[in-house]
Amino acid sequence: MTELLYNQSAYLSEFEAVVLSCEAQDGFYLVTLDRTAFFPEQGGQYADSGTIAGRPVRDVQIKNGVVYHTMEIPMTPGETVCGKIDWKLRFDRMQNHTGEHIVSGYFHRMFGYENVGFHLNDTFLTLDTNGPLTKEQLTAAETYANEIVSANLPVEVTYPKEDALKTLAYRSKLELNENVRIVTIPGVDVCACCAPHVARTGEIGMIKIISAIHYKGGMRLTIKCGMRALQDYRVKDAVLSDIAVRLSLKPEEVGGGVERLLAQILDLKNELTASRQSLTAYKIAELPVTDGNLCLFEAHADQDTLRAMVNAGMEKCGGICAAFTPDQAGGYLFVIGAKDIPLRARAKEITTALHGRGGGNDRMISGAAKAEESEIRAYIEAFH
Repeated sequence: MTELLYNQSAYLSEFEAVVLSCEAQDGFYLVTLDRTAFFPEQGGQYADSGTIAGRPVRDVQIKNGVVYHTMEIPMTPGETVCGKIDWKLRFDRMQNHTGEHIVSGYFHRMFGYENVGFHLNDTFLTLDTNGPLTKEQLTAAETYANEIVSANLPVEVTYPKEDALKTLAYRSKLELNENVRIVTIPGVDVCACCAPHVARTGEIGMIKIISAIHYKGGMRLTIKCGMRALQDYRVKDAVLSDIAVRLSLKPEEVGGGVERLLAQILDLKNELTASRQSLTAYKIAELPVTDGNLCLFEAHADQDTLRAMVNAGMEKCGGICAAFTPDQAGGYLFVIGAKDIPLRARAKEITTALHGRGGGNDRMISGAAKAEESEIRAYIEAFH
């Protein structure tokens, strides 16, 4: 068994320990110590980062009470080493994990919801509730959580005896009955949890619910606390300020300004569409009459436009009429039609020649092509 120093103090960032074993595995070394402050990956939270004997710790896992530190170099059993935790990362996770307890505790107390999913890495924190939440309920939860931060309440860690545990009302995803670590924020939340937490809620800093989506009958919330919340605000404030400058508006006026801009864009799109339709109609009317094939290229056309061009072209040619327009992948979308040629039977032949894919019926096929324009024209002109 490894002595878990992080259970004794979440604020311990440097410690000495004796190497107990070192085993090679997959190009790395699994090192066990008699004691460690490294929190291993568990409970939905990533493992701590840091160094042992000045060398980086790549991963930390726990199995049957033994903590395994993944290292790049071997260590000698019996030697004494110094371990150092990446404190900035550890404290960041402590802020966010304790903030999650406050939010989850609120949903549990107010609505009877359980936190059925939790994930905390270096950039985001998500929690899953087993019931839906309205925008107003989410706002109320966020306001409450920040009030608890301001109250600077203690965050207590205890190990109740089995008899006391049976009468204790606490949140837990698992059935637990011995050596249970309980994290309590008085009047706010009581939860079984193995992770390090801040000592008082005031250390969390701001708690912000970034997003909430419906997920498996409940909600998946993304939350940021402390410095993460501050950084998120800085990024969004910079974006908002930039938009405000570009629109010559005050930041609080950006919403209305964007709505007006979108309305103007829609009007311009409608005008452009009408102009393109008129131009297409003119081009269709001017299509030459031929006994052979027609190959047409039209910029900014959609499938309906291509189909209209092909339908008109089929009346003016004796072979096939093929219309193409550039797509976002660097190739072309196409529609090919013919009155007297069974195109479905030849679809594979055609799409292979055009380096593309597609299908349809005897009268008309459509798809996407990756061939160059010159190659397409040469193939369509020679088609028979």
